[in-house]
Amino acid sequence: MSSLDERRPDEGLTIWEEVQRSADFQELRRRLRRFAFPMTAAFLAWYMLYVILSAYARGFMSHKLLGNINVAYVFGLLQFVSTFAIAWLYARYATTQLDPLADRLRARVEGEAP
Repeated sequence: MSSLDERRPDEGLTIWEEVQRSADFQELRRRLRRFAFPMTAAFLAWYMLYVILSAYARGFMSHKLLGNINVAYVFGLLQFVSTFAIAWLYARYATTQLDPLADRLRARVEGEAP
């Protein structure tokens, strides 16, 4: 058992329990959820729109836009574009909103901060 897992005699909590109960950790979870849940819902709605239109709006989806490129093909490609856009947005969000808090918590666990 490492020293990080040992119980602190003053409070009866391990460092992990102490960090989990801290305001910084709760804020980190809140920020992560604030990004992840709405983005997941938006992407699933966008994907389901694509699937539903492909199944029930065949006339619309088969409409040719340019040569043999139709609406369904463009929507399909936009699924990939939106996936990469979400990944980019998350990386940017994590760098500015999540990483500073996570670094502070890590330092606390490793004993680099009070």
